[in-house]
Amino acid sequence: MHLVDQELLSRLLDEHSAALVLYAQQWCVQPEDVVQEAFIRLMRQRPANIVGWLYRVVRNEAISQSRSQNRRSRHEAAAGANRQAWFNTTEDNILDAAAAVAALNSLPIAEREVIVLRLWSGLSFQEIGELIGKSTSTAHRWYEAGLVSLRENWCIPCLTQKTNG
Repeated sequence: MHLVDQELLSRLLDEHSAALVLYAQQWCVQPEDVVQEAFIRLMRQRPANIVGWLYRVVRNEAISQSRSQNRRSRHEAAAGANRQAWFNTTEDNILDAAAAVAALNSLPIAEREVIVLRLWSGLSFQEIGELIGKSTSTAHRWYEAGLVSLRENWCIPCLTQKTNG
């Protein structure tokens, strides 16, 4: 087995990588990753027809990546459809579900994560701290900051956004 030398690899990258990326775009959304993987594979072997081999590997990998992405999208859509909503909107509810989701989405991700873990998952601040890799006091501080932000920027209990004036 003859490995591809550095000079040959550099020349192949210069001469063919842009065309290989363009070729892979037909099938996948991350063609650069596919081309990079093909060149990594090439470093481990030296096929007889290197350029033809690169195109075949890029094609096969791009199609495989596309199938994986489609499969992942279908699974995520199915999981999302089966996921229970954060809020159940009824006429008797004081909270508007869309406004509550918007209020949560307005928070920094760290605060939102802690609030969701605390309120919807029922985790303790110690459990949350362990999960997010922070101290218990940091988890509590982010929770409190998120609640303050919700109170200051959103009308509680109706959760419609405050307007100036």
